[in-house]
Amino acid sequence: MSTRYTVETSVGVFVFVALLCIGYLTIQLGDFGFWGADSYQIKARFNSVSGLKAGNVVQIAGVTVGQVEDIDLNTDEFVAIVTMSIKQDVRLSDDSMAAVKTSGLIGDKYISISPGGSGFSLEPGDMIIDTQSPIDIEELVGKYVFGGAENGER
Repeated sequence: MSTRYTVETSVGVFVFVALLCIGYLTIQLGDFGFWGADSYQIKARFNSVSGLKAGNVVQIAGVTVGQVEDIDLNTDEFVAIVTMSIKQDVRLSDDSMAAVKTSGLIGDKYISISPGGSGFSLEPGDMIIDTQSPIDIEELVGKYVFGGAENGER
């Protein structure tokens, strides 16, 4: 009985340690950031964010510097408020511009930030006001097909 109990205990301890290791790797590779904040959150106000979703990347000059955390609707002004998590070592000025872009012709949406040069940094929780919504390809095709592209109407 003693040998069987020792083997079962050893297997149980091994499985427990393996699960702890898998959990640790999942947290580290998933950038959950439970141990120390290595990023800060800023917000941006857009008229439209069609196709953008939480988890999409935020880039500056083609380099990933964060990700979209949340997208909410401001029901007072009917605009989308996008919350982004930005790496701690990336400081943005208050005149930065954010735009929703598409990677490739029909690829995923992402946010591209063009840094400003005012010298005043955005603090965590601040809002980027200067934004550009994504181009609606369906609307452009519709205008072209129905002849409204030349005179600006549909």
